[in-house]
Amino acid sequence: MNQQFEELKSQSTRQVRAQIRACAYAGHTAGLGKDNLQANLAILPAAHALDFMRFCQRNPKPCPLVGVSDTGVPQMTTLGRDIDIRTDLPAYYVYRDGVLVDAPQDITDLWQDDFVAFALGCSFTFEHALERAGIKLWHIANNTTVPMFASNIPTVSAGPFGGATVVSMRAIPDHQVAETIEISNRFPMAHGGPLHVGDPAQIGIADLDRPDWGDRAPVPEGTTPVFWACGVTPQVAIMRAGLPICITHKPGAMLITDVADDAETTILRP
Repeated sequence: MNQQFEELKSQSTRQVRAQIRACAYAGHTAGLGKDNLQANLAILPAAHALDFMRFCQRNPKPCPLVGVSDTGVPQMTTLGRDIDIRTDLPAYYVYRDGVLVDAPQDITDLWQDDFVAFALGCSFTFEHALERAGIKLWHIANNTTVPMFASNIPTVSAGPFGGATVVSMRAIPDHQVAETIEISNRFPMAHGGPLHVGDPAQIGIADLDRPDWGDRAPVPEGTTPVFWACGVTPQVAIMRAGLPICITHKPGAMLITDVADDAETTILRP
């Protein structure tokens, strides 16, 4: 997997998506498709789509909405001219009645005519900018998934959707924290600036060595834990809602779009 990941890092976005579509790669997408916007995914029946859109609108930090499909249409042409939502993520989570039941690489057989797909901005986008500025990120250097935690920061509910905000953590060298905040603030469609800097206990996290999602990452002396709103937040809201069926990305396994990560709009023009 490490060798394959290193090879994919040098390939174009479309080459990476082709490997994913062929089920040849099922890992995380951090560091792949550089300079292109990455997105979290939520797919749910149209009967619940308006409430979910309201939830995203009311919680733009964890749920920055960058794309919505037409009902029953698995393409998202505003984000890419050759994107198939059913095949183009490395791995998916399938929930039934709020319970995770499967993690396939392809959801073609599960697609329904009433499904609506939502693409939500992802922190991998601002990570590329941090790396370009010389701010090293441990999880990318070590080919792991960023650690994610359930916080005590509430979301604003909409219909059946609500719950706590999930945050992702990166240990940033003390002397680069201010620059990190300034850079990530430039990407409001990718969670923007951090929600919290410093003591994790203040946002309800008891142990940084035990993430709720992703992999453990060290916080060495001379670094500060910095916490951003995370796209797993809508997954928690979906589980809480207990919908008959819903499909999301597997944490860390994102949709890589054709939109430039610094674009002023997330809608591609012909």
